[in-house]
Amino acid sequence: MEESLVNVEFLKSSNNFIARIQSELGGLREYKAGNFEEVLEQVIIDLQEEFEGSG
Repeated sequence: MEESLVNVEFLKSSNNFIARIQSELGGLREYKAGNFEEVLEQVIIDLQEEFEGSG
């Protein structure tokens, strides 16, 4: 059986990329950066920390 662990949205505003992450463990949080690579790196670090700490 599959279980949803996290929901991630990537949005583009006029000057920023925005990532919204929602998970049962970490709740809802949002990151903003001037380019996609920066916001993606923030998401990766956040999720690695969350799931390494829960194991």
